[in-house]
Amino acid sequence: MVIPTPTSDGQTEINYDRKTEVKAFDDTKAGVKGLVDAGVTKVPRIFIHPPQNIDYINNTVNTQLKFPLIDLGGIDKDPLRRKEVIDEIQKASETWGFFQVVNHGIRTVILEEMLDGVRRFHEQDTEIKKQYYTRDFTKKIHYNSNFDLLSSPAANWRDSVYFTIAPNPPKPEEFPEVCREIVTEYSKQVMGLGRSLLQLLSGGLGLSPNHLIDMECAEALAMICHYYPACPEPNLTIGTTKHSDNNFMTVLLQDNLGGLQILHQNQWIGVPPTPGALVVNIGDLMQLITNDKFKSVEHRVLASSVGPRVSVASFFGRDNGPSRKVYEPMKELLSEENPPKYRATTINEYTAYFRAKGLDGTSALVHFRL
Repeated sequence: MVIPTPTSDGQTEINYDRKTEVKAFDDTKAGVKGLVDAGVTKVPRIFIHPPQNIDYINNTVNTQLKFPLIDLGGIDKDPLRRKEVIDEIQKASETWGFFQVVNHGIRTVILEEMLDGVRRFHEQDTEIKKQYYTRDFTKKIHYNSNFDLLSSPAANWRDSVYFTIAPNPPKPEEFPEVCREIVTEYSKQVMGLGRSLLQLLSGGLGLSPNHLIDMECAEALAMICHYYPACPEPNLTIGTTKHSDNNFMTVLLQDNLGGLQILHQNQWIGVPPTPGALVVNIGDLMQLITNDKFKSVEHRVLASSVGPRVSVASFFGRDNGPSRKVYEPMKELLSEENPPKYRATTINEYTAYFRAKGLDGTSALVHFRL
């Protein structure tokens, strides 16, 4: 059955075979960048979201709420300062699920070069880029447009390249030449920062500093490098649909164009691009093991007529690995007044469900609630 689908003029078109058009787009292996390079002036139908989604997207509430910004400077030298930072991170993780960090130890020149490396990958010759194009998630390096393209009701205006960094990274020569050195260096630095943040989060839970690390929350690391080309009709589509992350924690490097928003107190709040800062957010699995103490918050990225926007999301505890470790609400946090709210699961099971569901605007956590 063919379902009437909105077109860029707001009408519906009966003779629209979405499956065929999606396959035609996917077969180009050129992504959204390829559409822009071809000079499209209208958003193709497969990217147009239904009117109710578009109305919701455009209904952004301006607010005076201040997004949490946490200075990590001095935490390894001053115990009092460390305690202050732990308290700040605890509060942000319980209320916002998001915060920005500065003085995190990764030099600005490395952050800038990482963003440049992502641009170089996505803007290189399409024939070179095509060799990485696949929908096989077991590949340690893969590039595509929309991981859920084949199942989503409407595609997002972005392309992505994925790198599996830990526990079993690709061989150095397997990384794309245009970004090989910086991906290797940045991933080392972000892994170190991630472990430090997990120690601070452990402290915020009243646990020993290495508790979350001992639970293998830092064993798996995947980096997803997004490229959002300028969109000719940004009011018809979106960069990334509303979702929460299927991991323990994400460390995000974003450029200065903005567009990332989080859902806080039923309002969409923009995450301000801050020079030298990294955005940290709690993932679904962290909410699960903390029994809702730390919140995995829904977020999205708007499409824009300005671009390209570039970001690098480092996911701790993301994707399939050799571990079959079972995760459930930590016994240290449970009591008669606070019984477990989720059933036990594995990273593999959670990721498989998340991918099958796609970015449909609902939280995968609901599926695992008791």
